[in-house]
Parts: sequence; C-alpha cells; structure tokens
Amino acid sequence: MDRNNLDRESSPYLLQHRDNPVHWQAWGPEALAHAKAENKPVLLSVGYAACHWCHVMAHESFEDPEVAAVMNELFVNIKVDREERPDIDSIYQAALAMLGQQGGWPLTMFLTADGEPFWGGTYFPTPSRYGRPAFTDVLKGVYETYQTARDKVDQNRTALTDALQRMSVKEAAGDLSPNLGDVAAKALIRQVDFRFGGIGQAPKFPHVPDLELLWRAHLRGLDDDCGRAVLVSAGAMAQGGIYDHLRGGWARYSVDAYWLVPHFEKMLYDNAQLIDLYTMLWQSTRSDLFRQRIAETVGWVFAEMTTADGAFCSSLDADSDDGSGHAEEGAFYVWTVDEIEGLLGDDAAFFKEWYDVTPGGNWEGKTILNRSASGAADEADEQRLAALREVLLTDRAKRPRPGLDDKVLADWNGLMIHALIKAGLAFNESSWIDAGQRAFRWIAETMADGDRLWHSTREGRYVKIAMIDDYAAMARAALALFEATGDSGYLARARAWVATADRHYWDGDQGGYFFTADDAEALIVRTKTAIDNATPSGNAVMVGVLARLYHLTGETAYRDRAEAIARTFAGDVTKNPFAHAVLINNLELLHQAIQVVLIGTRDDDGIHAMLRTVHESCVPNLLLSVIEPGEDLPSGHPASGKTQVDGKPTAYVCEGPVCSLPITVLDQLSDVLSPPTR
Repeated sequence: MDRNNLDRESSPYLLQHRDNPVHWQAWGPEALAHAKAENKPVLLSVGYAACHWCHVMAHESFEDPEVAAVMNELFVNIKVDREERPDIDSIYQAALAMLGQQGGWPLTMFLTADGEPFWGGTYFPTPSRYGRPAFTDVLKGVYETYQTARDKVDQNRTALTDALQRMSVKEAAGDLSPNLGDVAAKALIRQVDFRFGGIGQAPKFPHVPDLELLWRAHLRGLDDDCGRAVLVSAGAMAQGGIYDHLRGGWARYSVDAYWLVPHFEKMLYDNAQLIDLYTMLWQSTRSDLFRQRIAETVGWVFAEMTTADGAFCSSLDADSDDGSGHAEEGAFYVWTVDEIEGLLGDDAAFFKEWYDVTPGGNWEGKTILNRSASGAADEADEQRLAALREVLLTDRAKRPRPGLDDKVLADWNGLMIHALIKAGLAFNESSWIDAGQRAFRWIAETMADGDRLWHSTREGRYVKIAMIDDYAAMARAALALFEATGDSGYLARARAWVATADRHYWDGDQGGYFFTADDAEALIVRTKTAIDNATPSGNAVMVGVLARLYHLTGETAYRDRAEAIARTFAGDVTKNPFAHAVLINNLELLHQAIQVVLIGTRDDDGIHAMLRTVHESCVPNLLLSVIEPGEDLPSGHPASGKTQVDGKPTAYVCEGPVCSLPITVLDQLSDVLSPPTR
C-alpha cells in the first residue's frame, strides 16, 4: 500500500484526492490489516465533495509533499466519503463528540488497527493558525503517543468504544406524552430569532423539522408566535443570500444571523426538505413568494441535479474557479457592481436597488444577491426583475461551474421524490409527479436486488449496502406516489421494504431499527438513533411510514411497531425534543390522522375537483383514500361502509373514529379541511 489507491474508486470526493501524494486507501479490511501488520495507527479522513473546509485542508496539507511524507511514514491513511458511507461517519462523529469536540467535516480521527478511535478533530491547518496546531505537529504528537504511551491510547480507546456501545442501549421510558408536540413547541419558540428568522444564532441552518413542528403547533391553535416564527424564518430564507436568486435552490446554511452569506454548497437533501416545508406553508398562506421559490427550486433540480436516467445528484460544490485558475468559495455566485452595470446597462440602477448591489459589495468586496431589505415588488416590477435575472443567469453560465457530485443516493432521492410528489399535487404540476415517478422507478429497478436496496451508485458501480434511512425515505416516497396515483404497486413496494427493514434492521431485544443491517460489514458498533441530523432520522421517518401503512391497511402490527419505536427512544426524546422533531411530528400522524375518503372514480371530473381541493389544503396529518362505489375500506377504518350520496362524488373527512357528514360540495370540503386553526 505504498501508493494512492483512490483512482480505483467511483466517489467524486475520493476521486478529488486521487492525485494527492498521500498514500490514501479506501475503507476496507485490507487497509486495517496493513495497519496491524505495520504496527501503525490509522488516520481516518472523512468528508464530502461539496465541503469547503475539506478543500481547504486538502490544499494546505494533503497536496503538500512534505505533509504527505509525514502522513505516509507514520500512518495508514484512509479516506471516506461520508455520503457514500454514512455508517462509518456516524460512528466516528459520535466518538469525536464524546471527546468534547464539535463535529463536522473534514473529520480527522485517529484509530487503532481494529478501527477503534482514540483521538481526533476536524480541520487542522498547515501551518498553525486560528489558534489550532499545525497538522504535522498533530501527526507527530499522536504517533509518538501511540508508540510510547500505549496505556493512554488504550484508556481512550476503551472509554470511547464502551461509550459508543452504550449509545445503542435504550432504557425503557414508557409512552411519550400525547401533548409532546405542544410542549416541544413552547420550548422551541424561545430559541427563535424573531428579528431575522431562524432558530438560534449564527451559523444558521434551516432546521426544517423544527419549523414544521412549530407550524403544526400553529395549526393546532397553540400560540400565534408559532406561526409567526415560521413565516418570519421562511420569508428570510426565501429572500436572503442563502437562496440562489438566479437559478433557484438553497445553500446548506448561512454563516451569519441574517441569512446573507451562505456556505455555498447546495445539497439535494436540504432542498427536498425545503420544498416540502414551503409547499405546506403555501397551502396555508397562498404566498406568491413561496410558490415562486418552490417552482424555481424544482427548476434548478431538473436543470442541474438530474442524471440522464432521471435520478437526482447529490450536491454542487461550494468552490469553483474564480477565473484565474484558483478555486474560491462562492466564485460562481457573486458579482461586482461593474459586472452588473456592464450587463444590465440602463436597467442596472433599478436592479441594484432591489438586490443590494453596491460599489463596496456586501461580502469580501463583492455582492451576494439578496432581497432581504427590499421585499416584494408589484407585478410589473417583478416581471422586469425576472427578465434582468435571466440576463445575469445567462452570463453566469459562462463561468467555470462548481463541481457536481453526481452519485445517486437512495435516501436523498427518496426525500426529493416525496417533495416533488407533494408539491406537484399541491400546484397541479403533473411534470413534477412524472419526474418523481421516473426517479423512483429507476432506483427501485436499478439500485436493488429484489427487496434489498443499495445505498449509492455512480457510473455503473454500486455500494451494495443500505442504511435504515434508505428504506425509510424510499418507502415514504412510495406511499406519496400511491396517494398521487392510486397505483397499488407503490403500496406493495412500501410494504415490502418495511418487511425487509423488519427482517434485517429491527432490534428484537430493545426495539427500534439499527442503522445498518444484520448482515452488513461488522464495524466497531452497530448504531441506533432517532436523532435528526442534516437528514431526518430513519427511525423517525419509519414512524410516519408505519403510521400511514396502519391507517391505509388497518393492520395493527404497523401501529404496534410505530409505538414500539416511540417507546424505545422515549427517554432520548424527552431529554432533547428539538433533536427528534420528525419523530414527534410523525407520532401526531399516528395518533391524530385526518383521513379523507373520496368515493368515485379518479377520472370523474367531480373527484378530480375534490382531489384539487384536498391537495391545495394544509393538512399535515392527511391520509387520502380514493375508492370506487362498492369498494371496501379496511374494517377498522372510520369511514368503512360509507357510500355515495345520490350517485355523486362524495367525501368523508374523519378524525379519530368520527367522520363528517357526507360532503358533495367543494366549498364545504374546503371549509372542513382548512379551519382557521386545527
């Protein structure tokens, strides 16, 4: 292993490092065995293709022959794409947190030859700066400790490994309170920045599950501040620099409190969750701004994030060539006043006023386009601005583009498919639904062996493992497609994937789903959590999937399993509800579903009109069934046995065991579905 072997990989992130003088190895038993044979510690470096600070550390250290020489002499060096192997990343991120350090990427961990962590960090500079030691000093210090003070290494190793093992052990804590959503919302509202929007202070992330939790509380009539918090935040994110005002799509987060300066990478999973959120908000508010942002972002996904097969790519890089051969963060997105004036001519003054363009710029002498201060324009001005944005977009397309990570991930695609289906239904955009169906079909047929999903693929090569997140997200997408089309094949697919998850991921002793399968590669620990990170927790999403399957089929085993997940993680949820917002939201679906039954044929104009009314209404706990006259619902369904009125398309809206009177008039259906607050 005296060479860099990443040229044999398919991950764009790993391939970014194939020309480093570091003798990088991919994760695997061969690399660990080599470390044991050489009596060397392992340096594990984890990152992803769009990560700015990963690039910084690569340029400073991994491309430097002198630094690489130290790494090669003292360590076996392993590089991991955290998106391709989230199972590995999650373990060592947890270990870093146990060392009292804030996690993130690049992750730099030091391991024994058995893969057990004993120390680590994130970004280390070359040379020393930011109050951090130089990377070579860290390397030499860790190696010396490993060789001369093995008792200290063993002490750390044992403590961390034992703590990691305990993470998946959950003590029974009973059932969660039925008003947990209200309790969590009342606590969360105290963390909201009502001036600039968002939760907490800089850096600010969208925190979509938490915003959904607050919006649900608002719909229940809990507190006017819950609704205001979400609308202030959504408006700020829609108008701030975190949003790409020319092409659409949100960056991962803002480095400031104002949503002005993003970390410019654009991730599929963020945008999927934000499309879902803004669709829900549009259903309540009919905001033109929210509708526009959704349409623009879907347009960006189709234009820049879709493979030739119709699946969705993972991310766009934060960095790109600034025109001088030097990679710079945000170079693709920012503007000088001279560029704006040169392109827009007499219209430049008008545009500059709306988009915060000034001679000195608003970030490092350049301008990040935003409308945080200017707000909404009238229809004529908006049309004029749209034409000017198109001029800039056309010119921007000539710049060196950010790198595209075009690997396809099953879980992230599941999130985007769901978002496209729900938004397509709300806005009556059949092409969005068609795109979701195409992506779903490709993944189900190509990234699977029977009912076993595969997590990742690129250029015909597959990572033939899957995490519980893959099954949860794709089953959720299947159920959204079943609602949209009535095709029972999607329902069958969701049931089959849940059965696979039950067979290979379920913890038969303590409940909950493990992150990895029982026949997957044996890592140092098999993790199990319901905490939402950048993407929703697989266990939490599965609560929603199981809830829907229970209500759709009447099979109580699905309900029992969803409740078992809640009991398993009840202690964690009670201690830290903000980190479990998806689970809390999906428990509301389980216990307080709004089941809408339409009786008639889907091609009937009256049923079509009723479907439009349902899909345009904000009902987060909606369960929709369309049945033909004489068709049976599950025996336990509250509308079982209900019939049409006078042969007309008829709706029933059921909450708990109680159903509305039969509804044949659209206005009545709209009123029942959209009261001021629920």
